[in-house]
Amino acid sequence: MVNDTNNTNNTTVTPIIDEYKFDIYSQNTLKGFVSAGSAHGENVPLLFKPLKIKDMELKNRIVVSPMCQYSSQDGFMNDWHLAHLSSFARGGAGLVIFEATAVNPEGRISYADSGLWKDDHIAPLKRINNLIHSLGSKSGIQIGHAGRKASSTPVFLENGRAHLDKSHKDGWEVVGPSPVAFSANVPHELTVDEIQKIVEDFRLAAIRALKAGFDFLEIHGAHGYLVNNFLSPVSNKRTDAYGGDLQGRSRFLFEVIKAVRSVWPTEKPLGVRLSCIEWVSDGWSIEDTVELSKIIKNMDIDLIDCSTGGNVASQKIEMGPLYQVPFAERVKKEIPDIIVGTVGLINTGTEAESILQSGKADLVMLGRAFLRNPHWPYAAAKELNANIDFAIQYTFAK
Repeated sequence: MVNDTNNTNNTTVTPIIDEYKFDIYSQNTLKGFVSAGSAHGENVPLLFKPLKIKDMELKNRIVVSPMCQYSSQDGFMNDWHLAHLSSFARGGAGLVIFEATAVNPEGRISYADSGLWKDDHIAPLKRINNLIHSLGSKSGIQIGHAGRKASSTPVFLENGRAHLDKSHKDGWEVVGPSPVAFSANVPHELTVDEIQKIVEDFRLAAIRALKAGFDFLEIHGAHGYLVNNFLSPVSNKRTDAYGGDLQGRSRFLFEVIKAVRSVWPTEKPLGVRLSCIEWVSDGWSIEDTVELSKIIKNMDIDLIDCSTGGNVASQKIEMGPLYQVPFAERVKKEIPDIIVGTVGLINTGTEAESILQSGKADLVMLGRAFLRNPHWPYAAAKELNANIDFAIQYTFAK
């Protein structure tokens, strides 16, 4: 209440904004605010049917893939990330996975990457999670270490992906299992003690992710970053316990999983993103992926996020619509009781539905399609003639 001293009758005037004040995080006012992306009626497409993974129930099978924004300072997510990530929840995605987030400063792809190496990073992430949850979506975060592809410039700069030497003000020494370069950046070969320190960094990052309120956690084991560096015979030439055969090359990932699971509750789903093949003849293969997936499933891994490539500069990717789906299909066929996600130039609702109906994957994960249209689920529902809820402020668009 305020006193309007210019009113000749000396009456009190209530500011109109008070009548509309609400807290979207507590959901005390706008009932139904959380409904975007939920389907109703008969003949609901599989894309819009719920899926429960451990204690996380998704309202649909649509997942936003982790997409680096290169917009952080000292690892902190900010208002850009709040607007960017919440737009996908407002548009009806079942699960929004935050971008690859470094477990230590040296694990960043670039100096502008997000991080989870200190407790101060928790509050900004929790703020974004609160908004995503208020919109009815679940949230996940991908934690990782960039390995020999670290210390580069953000991709959208004129010299994007350029390696920065440790002598540069924004650069640092890169590390890997062996001193095998991806391009110009020859990594320091990690000692066993240094490996153990990074394993501990993953554990601490998982604790912070739990405190920040995430529903799902993913370990980044793909695209030429540190876990992938260890897995691949191209980049791992070690002769100790962390090299050699598949079991040895997988040891680092096994230790990371055990460390993360020691603090990430078993009732909460944990996933691993893998590059299923490396697109070179002497590299990691789909057979390796299947063998590894069978092992880590028994280590309480709930989801295999199937991607490809990124570890070898000379790779020759056979790219086209749905080009990575066959690799997810192979994993699903060999291990039917694990949740499998697929990615790779999936653009339409019809494509996504066909993948699920044919049993090639359990979840459809999109990146570029969501960048083009943060409300992609609305368009997919229209295409598939599905009746889904919109965010109530957008119901006029139905």
